[in-house]
Formats: sequence, C-alpha cells, structure tokens
Amino acid sequence: MAQDPAIPRSDPDLQTGELAALGQYLDYHRATLELKCAGLSEAELKRRAVSTSDLTLLGLVRHLTEVEYGWFCKWLDGQPEKSLYSTSDDPDGDFDNLDSDPVPAVWAAYHAQVAESRRILGTFSDAAEMARGGAGRPRNVRWIALHMVEEYARHNGHADLLREAIDGATGE
Repeated sequence: MAQDPAIPRSDPDLQTGELAALGQYLDYHRATLELKCAGLSEAELKRRAVSTSDLTLLGLVRHLTEVEYGWFCKWLDGQPEKSLYSTSDDPDGDFDNLDSDPVPAVWAAYHAQVAESRRILGTFSDAAEMARGGAGRPRNVRWIALHMVEEYARHNGHADLLREAIDGATGE
C-alpha cells in the first residue's frame, strides 16, 4: 500500500522521552489506520469484506473514536461517560449502525477526538502520573497509552485483512 501524502505518518523518534515516544507511536498507528482506509469509496469502507466477520473499516474508525474518548477523556482526564455510536441498548452500534452518520462526519468526529486525546496527553509531564479518572481501578498514563498502542495495533491488523479483501492492497 502506497504512502498517501495527505496522511502524514512518521516513524517515532529513536531517542526521545517515554511520554513523547508513547504519543509518537500512537500517532503512527492512527496514521496507519487512515492509510488503510485511504482512497476507498463509502461502500468499500462499509463492506464486510471477510466472510467470517462483521468488521468493516468504517466500523473500526467509529470504534476507535469511542475508544479514544473512553481512555483519554474519561479515564485519563476524568470527563463524564459519553458515547458517540454505542449505547447500553446497542453496545455494538459503533460496528453495526454504519448508516447512522455520513462518512465525512465519522472522519470529522475521529479527527476531533484524536486532537482532544493529544491535548489531554499533553497535559501530563510524566508517564508515571496517575490518570484523573477511573475511580476504583486507578491507572497511570503509561498504562493507558500502552493500552491504546495495543488497541490500534490489533485493529490495524484487522484493517490489513479487510483492505486486502476489498481491493487487494497490502502492506503499509
């Protein structure tokens, strides 16, 4: 898969501080997700391309928008619970209700949430600092950032398979 100049993706610095490295790895994975979706039509983004799964690329974007909010806004910053696509009555709404929002609105919500997540991460000076939310199960910034890297890495693997099944594109 070719690099899209409209989607900047930089390798993390080889010699930087822990918190900066965690943020850079997150940004690398965020850009990877966007590259997996680049150049596809709305129908292709919504296509359930792997016969054994209901996953779609658009569903992954919607899911990761909610995951970004949950871990950065709610857990890391202590903001109130909020759901964009899923509800208690429809816990898989992020993956299932793909026609509830136009694709450009989904991308706008994702980009806005990523910007807010970056802002929140920037309010901490050390990865060992404790998160401001998450009563009952306190975590530090490091744990949350590493969990988010894992979340993106796993879903980018799903995106690889989906993209290859959609149009044969492989790689980066």
